[in-house]
Amino acid sequence: MRLHATPQDLGMIQGYAMQIERAGAPLNRVERKYAAPAGHEVLLKVLACGVCRTDLHVADGEISASYPVVPGHEVVGRVLALGQDVQGVAVGDRLGVPWLGQTCGRCRYCRSHRENLCDSPVFTGATRDGGYASHILADSRYCLPIPPDLGDVEAAPLLCAGLIGYRALTMAGEAAQIALYGFGAAAHIIAQVALWQGREVLALTRPGDARAQAFARTLGCAWAGGTDETPPDLVDAAILFAPAGELVPLALRHVRKGGRVVCAGIHMSDIPSFPYTDLWGERSILSVANLTRTDGHAFLEVAPRVPVRTHTTVFPLAEGGAALAALRSGALEGAAVLVP
Repeated sequence: MRLHATPQDLGMIQGYAMQIERAGAPLNRVERKYAAPAGHEVLLKVLACGVCRTDLHVADGEISASYPVVPGHEVVGRVLALGQDVQGVAVGDRLGVPWLGQTCGRCRYCRSHRENLCDSPVFTGATRDGGYASHILADSRYCLPIPPDLGDVEAAPLLCAGLIGYRALTMAGEAAQIALYGFGAAAHIIAQVALWQGREVLALTRPGDARAQAFARTLGCAWAGGTDETPPDLVDAAILFAPAGELVPLALRHVRKGGRVVCAGIHMSDIPSFPYTDLWGERSILSVANLTRTDGHAFLEVAPRVPVRTHTTVFPLAEGGAALAALRSGALEGAAVLVP
């Protein structure tokens, strides 16, 4: 085992985490002792952790989680120690720990290069402790190297908001005009990528959210308005980051024939019924499920070339509850990031 410290010292590393005891419970500070990693694991000192809407779904019990659990899956950390089977990683490296923490490697999906659909996955911050903590243990095979020209806080939101947004953008196909519903962490990142690719981007926010609409325009969006408004033209594709099922029929009416509506969230409220004529014309509805390591490497290669600039609000780790509340209320511009 190659260690930053001796095994004896490492076994005595004291830290803390912000833990959810049960669905619906607030974050609770707990003291932790971190042991030496084993096998393919790495022990990371957390440098920054993004706050994602999925963390709210975990906190509210809207998706499956193993309680008590430490949330957080947009983790940037420095490697302190390596398990005996780790390859291609050195002590001192800076790694990102994303939502997909591990897969079985045996099911039909893993064997067909669709590990995002694995039958027995492990999810960081939901079924394995995440990054609302001073330290984190992670499977090195699912970690991503952080480009050297990205700062810790700047890089954190890329590890889910960016990755899921990039996968959603890819699923939108060759759409020249794209509408983004919900202009938060993911949309503000992927709008930059789409504009860099030469696409036209329209932003739809909560009704009356003039600040988010102005933010979208500063990034280069051709139009920005509320979901209660009608965009100036039909688009080729729509990507929904807002977890509101009622936006699906609305988006269908805003895409032209042959267009796609991509639902990018892990959880969404029920979709109300709508007339078949809104779907007809070879329109389609797709969902994005998790991500693959290939997605991660591809996006982190593209992001510095754009270059993507994340807009962040930093909170101390101990104020994780306040960060989640700000996200829930829609008070954030861009993304929130926790720093231990």
